[in-house]
Amino acid sequence: MLKPIAVKAKIETDANSVRASTSTIGKGNQELRDIPQSVTVVTEKLMDDRRIDTLKEALHQTAGITFQAAEGGEEDIRLRGFSLATSGDIYVDSLRDPAFYERDTFSYDRIELLRGSASMLFGRGSTGGVVNQVQKQAFLGDANQVDLTVGTGEYKRVTADFNTKLSDTSAFRLNAMATLADNYGNRIDKHGVAVNYRFGIGTADEFYLAGYYLRNDNGINYGLPWLRTNSTQSTANPSGLINNIDPRNYYGAASDYNAGGAAYGTLGYTHRFADGGELKSALRQGRYDRDQRASTIRFCVAPTCPAFTTPGQNGPVQVTAATPLTRGTNNKVQDMNTTYWQSDYSNKFNWFKLNNEVLAGVDAAHEVFNGYAAVLPPGVVLDKNNPRTTIGTPNDGTGGVNEALRQTRRQAAFDAKSLGVYAQDLVQVAPAWKILGGLRYDYFKGDYQTFATANAPAVPAAGTQTAERGRSDGLWSKRFGVLYQPSETASYHFSYGTSFNTSGDTYQYDLPGSNTAPEGSRNIELGAKLDWFDGKLSTRMAVFHATKTNERNRDSPAGTPLTDYLLSGERHAAGAELDIAGRITPAWEVFGSYAWIPSARIDKGNPDGTALSGELVGQRPSMTPRHSGTIWTTYQFTPTLRLGGGLNARSSQTPNRNPAGIVAPKFVTGDLLFEYTPSDTLAFKLNVLNVTNKLYADSLYTGHYIPGAPRSVQLTMTSRF
Repeated sequence: MLKPIAVKAKIETDANSVRASTSTIGKGNQELRDIPQSVTVVTEKLMDDRRIDTLKEALHQTAGITFQAAEGGEEDIRLRGFSLATSGDIYVDSLRDPAFYERDTFSYDRIELLRGSASMLFGRGSTGGVVNQVQKQAFLGDANQVDLTVGTGEYKRVTADFNTKLSDTSAFRLNAMATLADNYGNRIDKHGVAVNYRFGIGTADEFYLAGYYLRNDNGINYGLPWLRTNSTQSTANPSGLINNIDPRNYYGAASDYNAGGAAYGTLGYTHRFADGGELKSALRQGRYDRDQRASTIRFCVAPTCPAFTTPGQNGPVQVTAATPLTRGTNNKVQDMNTTYWQSDYSNKFNWFKLNNEVLAGVDAAHEVFNGYAAVLPPGVVLDKNNPRTTIGTPNDGTGGVNEALRQTRRQAAFDAKSLGVYAQDLVQVAPAWKILGGLRYDYFKGDYQTFATANAPAVPAAGTQTAERGRSDGLWSKRFGVLYQPSETASYHFSYGTSFNTSGDTYQYDLPGSNTAPEGSRNIELGAKLDWFDGKLSTRMAVFHATKTNERNRDSPAGTPLTDYLLSGERHAAGAELDIAGRITPAWEVFGSYAWIPSARIDKGNPDGTALSGELVGQRPSMTPRHSGTIWTTYQFTPTLRLGGGLNARSSQTPNRNPAGIVAPKFVTGDLLFEYTPSDTLAFKLNVLNVTNKLYADSLYTGHYIPGAPRSVQLTMTSRF
């Protein structure tokens, strides 16, 4: 008789794999195969392997994503060429998360990206899709982990994750983070803590109390100006970057900063009914703030710098180390108080002799926004250009001014209230066929005021209300899907969904916007999810066609005052996507995401060819590269040694408003991983990011771009106990 052989291995879950099998982005914990829409999940394992610290870095691991270098430093994200509204399409545990701060991953369990129209689930916004950040929750066990990281740019980071089982039905979890770095002049200084207390776990009535606090006191890199080959150039020519610039270069003033953060508390309750139904509710109260003092970097030309002309105005030019730069001023001071509530009910019923999976819910939001002007008192001058910096003197520590001398005065206020009600049913009409239908109604009301901020003797006096505008909107959103699941390893889907964007999504109304109804969009998708190698490897494929059907345009006749925007514009993007995640062999793990958008176009606009967005009929929409994607793979060579590497790539694209002659070049960057694990309680990781120190435009705006992160080397020690 053979002796039994003991095999020691960890059960693979979403937490310790780059492959996820479930998602909460559909308002409930669902199998990915039962969601008739494309979902990409960035797991905690993938974030750890690729040394991801921020939401933006995490989204680099998904295809079809581009980033706008927004004027206020917001994380303005584009998906499939459509904007994820700066506040409307980013969530934490399915509750809205205003885009007032740079989000850190220290407390994330995973990040979920739902592609395509999603207003039926989430309400306003959601044209391109939705990003859901899932926070770690306490569980019934004892586990502790501390990570210490040091790296180039004087980078130092510590994260801690402590989970304690308090009883058979309760547990407490604490996550904490502190990060410091000189970052070649663009400093990082942030810290955060997240707590989660759950009780009644596994019982009919389960509760959780969660708190989150993050504080950023960072620098801010406002980027570099585009370099035109020729001022009249209108053809695509990817020559918009200033060549031979080290990606580490930072030209901001020494006193520039981007301070801000988030603090919120959440109360959650789940009731499980005897018939299998479940009612989940959550209430969150939060405060968000930002105080940004940034330098807009531009070429300094005559008459300020008499010896220099605008690069590109007189044909091709050579930018040298002596080329002078101007540090402008872009300050933004804002705060917001929010209250969010949602309640979702799910259950399975046997109606008309068919299996029905019902999901219904209601959610409400109250957001109070304030924007402030940073005003110089009479007689005070702050000059960031004394001394003036040049291309050849980056990170020089000059340009510092006393930002505390500026006075902050409220210039805008927005009070937004919304209410949404939805229901959907997934019906199994045959052994391999399911049909999904859903409908939602949203009501949104916004009130906006502006206030004078200028110094006396200006009239009106500071603090005087100068305008008051408001509007309310109600809109239906629809969702329809068909699932064909011939086996446990194959799921095919077709889906149709709609979304809408209100004029008040950015917490402000101009006069025309306050008179204009919401924009609408629709998304059609045909896709498949296939599992391989006994379910250890998953692939997702989809073809899609997304259309914004009534985009806002300036349609007023020439010479007539513009009093409203007409919803006469239309644009579309169509293409294909592919995701792969999991293990090819027990030692070989892989994650990849690729998007191909061959067809994208501004289809309709104004009769004179102009448009509010600056994009003309017939043009390819800005920030919509034809190809984008990432690949990451690791191999366990020995029980203690694991090596890995990956690539991130995007083809050329234009910045917002499609300025003539400006194209961001295509790029490919590479990362490497070396991991040594001498025991179950200790591990060392060496990451080399952007191995070739590639210079590329990562975030784009009309007048400037922000280069991607330079090469960095980071060593992490992980201790588990």
